[in-house]
Amino acid sequence: MRLNNIFHPARLLTLLLLLLLSVTSCEKEEPDDGIARQTLFMYLPWSGNLLPYFQQNIADLEKAIVQRGLNDERVIVFLSETEKTASLYEIEYIGRQVNRKLLRTYTDLQLTTAQGITRLLKEVVAYAPAYRYGMVIGCHGMGWMPVGSNPARSSGLRRQHVATQGEVLLTRYFGGTSAEHQTEITDLAQGISDAGIKMEYILFDDCYMSSIEVAYDLRHVAGYLIGCPTEVMAYGMPYQHIGKYLLGEVSYEGICQGFYDFYAAYPYPYGTIGVTKCSEVEALAGIMKEINAQCTFDTNLLSSLQRLDGYTPVVFFDCGDYVAKLCGTNTDLLQRFQTQLSRTVIHKRHTKEYYSMFIPGAVQLDTYSGVTISDPSINSKAVDSKKQTAWYRATHSQ
Repeated sequence: MRLNNIFHPARLLTLLLLLLLSVTSCEKEEPDDGIARQTLFMYLPWSGNLLPYFQQNIADLEKAIVQRGLNDERVIVFLSETEKTASLYEIEYIGRQVNRKLLRTYTDLQLTTAQGITRLLKEVVAYAPAYRYGMVIGCHGMGWMPVGSNPARSSGLRRQHVATQGEVLLTRYFGGTSAEHQTEITDLAQGISDAGIKMEYILFDDCYMSSIEVAYDLRHVAGYLIGCPTEVMAYGMPYQHIGKYLLGEVSYEGICQGFYDFYAAYPYPYGTIGVTKCSEVEALAGIMKEINAQCTFDTNLLSSLQRLDGYTPVVFFDCGDYVAKLCGTNTDLLQRFQTQLSRTVIHKRHTKEYYSMFIPGAVQLDTYSGVTISDPSINSKAVDSKKQTAWYRATHSQ
């Protein structure tokens, strides 16, 4: 065939018609399976006096939805209004407005077990099936600490919010602290796994949840963990500012920057945040095990470590600072750890100080890695229980 025959007008017309028919056919064959590209699940179990803050969080997320809309995304909210009652509803975006569509109500729902979490997540999947799931958990938080643990003095729990009593700022750990409303991190991991889900991310809107021990427990059920290594103010995450980064194509850098910008300008300018990439946690544990086999921590340096809580003795230390002092002159091991830590904690931001209601007051941040570790803690509530964590077992010779 001669080349000029290809460009004959009749042939060109035929080719164009065939191409058009092919495109039309492909469009018709695309399945409309009713599965969204993403479902964001906001989980707000009973947490005592945090209820008004949760209601503000939901309203702020709705503002973010109004600003950006929903593009093949679903937003489901679980909110406990009392100790024994809760509602599950969907935030819809219709006509440039949001609407709360009630899906069901619960009475005396048991959510502190893996089975209870699995049941709830399966219902979420049934109501809003999606290819990707993100989860926001708002409540009290105590990192990896076992249910019922509370290293603070009881007097600290009686302090009131500055806005109402003029004394001490309220942070998210205050409220819902009784064991009957707490869930083990291992049960959360089991509940998610048994529901057949791997979360694209879990955002902990709670105190102390950016913890290497927590990340290790959740490494198989989430791609990323977003959380605060210190206490977080009662207002919590600024969803009006970061909501757009949680929906659609997730921007972890945007989440951290939005969080920082909000708290840097907040009347009480205290905020810390970190994003952990779960697929990198096991590699970090491997290096940590080598370090523990070769290095011994000088307990005389304990008071010099960057503390990230208000407890006495300290429970949560900055992970990077601890390992730097543990390694001492072993620069090769330290460099390997720091390189892997940068791959693990992919984004982090912090204000100059963090706040603890258990001091009470602000504490300066001299060093910051975005994640805590409790290995050096001598707090009586942590000294034995830390050895039962999967992280500790994976990083120490038994």
